[in-house]
Amino acid sequence: MATTTGSGCLFIISAPSGAGKTSLIRVLLERDAQLKLSISYTSRPQRSAEIDGRDYHFVSKDIFKQMQSRGEFLEYAEVYGNLYGTSKKWIDDAIAAGQDIVLEIDCQGATQVRRFFSHAIGIFILPPSCVALEKRLISRDQDDAEVIQKRLEAVREEVSHVNEFDYVIINDELEKAVNNVACIVNAERLKRERQIEKHQALITQLT
Repeated sequence: MATTTGSGCLFIISAPSGAGKTSLIRVLLERDAQLKLSISYTSRPQRSAEIDGRDYHFVSKDIFKQMQSRGEFLEYAEVYGNLYGTSKKWIDDAIAAGQDIVLEIDCQGATQVRRFFSHAIGIFILPPSCVALEKRLISRDQDDAEVIQKRLEAVREEVSHVNEFDYVIINDELEKAVNNVACIVNAERLKRERQIEKHQALITQLT
């Protein structure tokens, strides 16, 4: 049974590793105070620059699996041996309250989310080229060579899901890509059904 859409928009943003979606989302959130990022739970070790509750909710594998068994996740996945999941209750409450949410997840997770939120808006971010993608992964200096190679090998699988998304953005220049996503966000907010729901009193008065 699908979760009700409420009055908020749910934006799913996916991309292969290194396409720049995290940087894009960071700038987008800085510019649009009406957007809120869903913070995922993960069993992945916390990196030195990361803050619990801001970047992820860091939990042990045992705690993650307990939450999973209780049905607390809207979606969950194992990526490179680490578990990631999205709180279903938090998303339900935020959307019902009219909050617009950005969900940064992979294609596997996006498929799971659509089972509950059929009206979720999917945005897929592509790198400008394979060469640029590899350079970005190396320059991040977050993973060793073996993990980088695994991420490059996973690109084909991720990109094969591009047809499942509503919009596709090429992230060649960050500023341009952010502006393109911002246009999508605004267009979705102005769709007829959302405006009618939000301004029903005004429409009733005028008619």
